[in-house]
Amino acid sequence: MDKSRKNPKREEADVKDCWRMEDLYPSDQAWEEDARILQEGLKDFADYQGRMGASAETLLEALKAQDELSLRLERLYVYASQRSHQDMGNAFYQDMADRAQALMVQVSDGTSFVEPEILEIPREEWGRFLGEEPRLALYERYMQEKQRKKAHILSKEMEGVLARASEMGQSPQNIFMMFNNADLRFGMIRGEDGTEQELTQGRYVQFLESRDRRVRQEAFEKLYASYDRFRHTLAATFSANVKQELFFAQTRAYGSSREAALDQANIPVSVYDRLIEAVHRHLPDMYRYVRLRREKLGLEELHMYDLYVPLVERPAREYTFAQAKEIVREGLAPLGEEYIRLLDAGFDGGWIDVYENQGKRSGAYSWGAYGTHPYVLLNYNGSLDHVFTLAHEMGHALHSYHSDQAQPYIYAGYKIFVAEVASTCNEALLIHHLLEKAEDETEKAYLINHFLDQFKGTLFRQTMFAEFERTVHEKVQSGQALTAENLCKIYYGLNERYYGPDMVIDQPIEMEWARIPHFYNPFYVYQYATGFSAAIAISSKILAKEPGIVERYERFLSGGSSMDCIDLLKICGVDMTSEEPVENALRVFGEYLAKLEKI
Repeated sequence: MDKSRKNPKREEADVKDCWRMEDLYPSDQAWEEDARILQEGLKDFADYQGRMGASAETLLEALKAQDELSLRLERLYVYASQRSHQDMGNAFYQDMADRAQALMVQVSDGTSFVEPEILEIPREEWGRFLGEEPRLALYERYMQEKQRKKAHILSKEMEGVLARASEMGQSPQNIFMMFNNADLRFGMIRGEDGTEQELTQGRYVQFLESRDRRVRQEAFEKLYASYDRFRHTLAATFSANVKQELFFAQTRAYGSSREAALDQANIPVSVYDRLIEAVHRHLPDMYRYVRLRREKLGLEELHMYDLYVPLVERPAREYTFAQAKEIVREGLAPLGEEYIRLLDAGFDGGWIDVYENQGKRSGAYSWGAYGTHPYVLLNYNGSLDHVFTLAHEMGHALHSYHSDQAQPYIYAGYKIFVAEVASTCNEALLIHHLLEKAEDETEKAYLINHFLDQFKGTLFRQTMFAEFERTVHEKVQSGQALTAENLCKIYYGLNERYYGPDMVIDQPIEMEWARIPHFYNPFYVYQYATGFSAAIAISSKILAKEPGIVERYERFLSGGSSMDCIDLLKICGVDMTSEEPVENALRVFGEYLAKLEKI
């Protein structure tokens, strides 16, 4: 792949490398028609206001109508968003995405009376309704969840106000996304071969993997200098997001934004705190890793831009996308023939948008709407890391596929707490496969280093992010301001704590908080670390061929939100309310580190 030229425009991308959005809507005109139908249906839905508890038949009709509205909105929102993500500078799809956002607010507002009215139905009345209309049994868990959250559901009038305010609440995130993906430019840097190359979000880590330290340092300093030029604007945007999150949490009578976020999946706050405490206990292993990295790279000082270059030198290798698919297919073979069949369907069925282009959203994700196949956005660059990204995102996609196939719409969407389990389980299986195939100690060391970097990036780094979020949200709740200066100070101090005395904490890293998109979805990132821990436990069972584990894992994948996340993981014998999964994963890190030290 030619990296010397600038990114192609979207219209120059090969169709075979692009996702097939026509599977969701055959045309933009079809989207417009569905948007019209949604708005008409929303007007009709207003007839149920004040009548939710009138009879069993009326309640069933209203709940089914709400599902239909929600599904139509989901399809509209996903299509518009993904079209926009193809090129964040495309004004037509920007407008469509904005309209989809507005439709979301309208639906939220137009259905805001549902929860308060449902909670007015006495339990004995609900029991009578079930006897009269057996089809209401589908909504039993839905009703139980509403009762569980009853203290945080407000009056019809207040729910309407919050629904209308939610669009304003999304503003900080929308502003950041447009700035980060459409407006911000990092310029050109001189590559290893001396040619000028464009520094982009998608290529940044690739430059940090360069064996040429000058390239790494130049990419690191230029990227953060770009953010630093807007430090006060970015601090104000981020602070606004933290404040809006606190507003909604307090209005719903939660003790904190964190409590509100975790309650959506019924996760005890103690799980969050226990994760940070466990990682703190194992930070000496991270310091060992940093020391080993400094020694093996032969550096007097290890800098932040030295964290991604492979410790083990071997000829540079790129993997074509066809090779990446075959490697992933082989690595996931322990999951069984049916899983591989579905994986191939995703590879060849227009699920994936493969390469970077101008204006394309950075990073990678899996998304989609019920009733059609999942979609995967990549910015594939041919590196081993991106081979793992393919395995990771297809884990998400097949998790969604299983849940969509097994569950009715109302329970098909799984919670974020379990979302990272399937993706990371795929990565753990893939690294085991590659280690088994390793032909010599050098290759094995290279792969172990890669696996340790996965631990560093997922378990340690995401926990550092989680601690940063806990700190800054607590400061806002206590009335303190989030200026650029104190955000940088907090973030810099956490880097010192997590990387230890053998790491030079370069000043530019203090601005890293400003480029993390997930911080605009508060208290999300800790679930990468908990999910990684659960995935290590499950993949270990699969590789050990524990009787029945593949079948139980498929049950987990098919569970959607039909039960609590904690209970879903217990299907596979993993209890996240205990210390065991995180502690065991951290011990695995120590064991692999010892292997690398010996090699």
